[in-house]
Amino acid sequence: MGKKFTSTRSEQFYVSAKEALKKGLASDRGLFVDPELGEEQLDLAEILNLDYQELAQKILACLLPDFSPAEIKASVLNAYDDKFDSKQITPLRQVGGFYALELWHGPTSAFKDLGLQILPYLLKYAISPGERSLVLTATSGDTGKAALEGFKDTENVGIVVFYPDGGVSSIQEKQMLTTNGTNTKVAAITGNFDDAQQHVKEIFNDVQLQEKLGERVHLSSANSINIGRLAPQVVYYFAAYQQLVAQGTIELGDQVNFTVPTGNFGDVLAGYYAKLLGLPVKKLIVASNANNVLVDFFSNGVYDRNRPFLQTAAPSMDIQVSSNLERLLYYESGLDSGYVKKLMDQLEATGRYQITAKLLENLQADFACGYSTDAQIKAAIREVYEQEGYLMDPHTAAGYHVMHAYQKRDSTPMVLLSTANPYKFAETTAQALWPQANLPADTVSLMQKIAEYTHMSIPQNLLELDHLPQRSKKVLVPAEMQEYVKEQTEAIFDDQSQSTSNQR
Repeated sequence: MGKKFTSTRSEQFYVSAKEALKKGLASDRGLFVDPELGEEQLDLAEILNLDYQELAQKILACLLPDFSPAEIKASVLNAYDDKFDSKQITPLRQVGGFYALELWHGPTSAFKDLGLQILPYLLKYAISPGERSLVLTATSGDTGKAALEGFKDTENVGIVVFYPDGGVSSIQEKQMLTTNGTNTKVAAITGNFDDAQQHVKEIFNDVQLQEKLGERVHLSSANSINIGRLAPQVVYYFAAYQQLVAQGTIELGDQVNFTVPTGNFGDVLAGYYAKLLGLPVKKLIVASNANNVLVDFFSNGVYDRNRPFLQTAAPSMDIQVSSNLERLLYYESGLDSGYVKKLMDQLEATGRYQITAKLLENLQADFACGYSTDAQIKAAIREVYEQEGYLMDPHTAAGYHVMHAYQKRDSTPMVLLSTANPYKFAETTAQALWPQANLPADTVSLMQKIAEYTHMSIPQNLLELDHLPQRSKKVLVPAEMQEYVKEQTEAIFDDQSQSTSNQR
């Protein structure tokens, strides 16, 4: 259906949705966007009676228009099946005065499964016969395992994941290091997530590396900078609204607020996309941890990453350069790619930028914000469990603290995105429940202690981690990432070529 995606930093070229998904990042270092997004809106009444798979097909057909209905249907049905332990895929739970949208019922127990279970199938339809795709991603925890799990053993695709050494939970690291598959590679880096993300972006634009990889191997991404990863996340906002109507909480057309724990801004941006497509969203509440660069930005219009990088109880949000914010600036500035490029150039050169008063006013009309300290996160976990019998992970708890403060001035029905199963962060969860106790040192014992107390079942994928073979941990300095990518690309595709030859 034509070439409708362009870059946030330049409208000098247009590509198809398949090309945007395949490339991940635009050649000018911008992110791919559809300038026509929101011109056509979905009919809410029409989608209310659809199940999750049907809803996903409807929304993805709108967001990824040059994929055929058959390609989208096959991708959806392969992604959202019994790998999820809920038929609703993203069930909505009432908890006191709010609703928790549980996004962690997939195979790795985190919300990243909603995008990364379907992305490999979409990528299969995007690449041409004979092409090979190398997926590069930086992760602050959950994306890594979800991407590895989604792409493992995919023909003509390899995946390399980088994560900050010491910057993810012990369970997140173990999930990544126990992933099998001949096409999956993992390395820790010295530094933080922002260091990993910056160097991955530099690799994408390394002309010499691309020449070494050859014309038939192209680079792609599994982060939410990839439109194919972001688009599926829009679906669960509509699914939440469906469930609120079905439960009688709201009537069709009523407004709803969403509170979203976020670091890289992809999850909350998906809610903004849903609003552009016609979902009656009153406010999107951006919830940060102590790395609160986004909160300052939405408060005063200054984005400034020149601050200490903190390791917090919510490590997946330990991010100071929120890549997807660039897409929001593009839309809220009236599709002004020149202005966005100017801001991004300033961020790269000085670590900060300031937007106009008018643009800040536009943003504040759609967004509110707040942040939580580690102490507030742990207090929220303990208090909500003691009062409501509902157990939250640290990221959801960060959202709860911000949401609870916001609800004092706005009675609109509120949905809190619950982003991960609390057992993925057993250490912090246990410390929150028993702040004065001497706790077991190993994570399995911690999970069992939590389960005995809460009667919440432990996901099988987490319980079996200690029994899986674990690859040796490799730690790189960021300057070594490029050479590692080259080496692992050759190893992955040599193995695949050998396997294909043997099969013949």
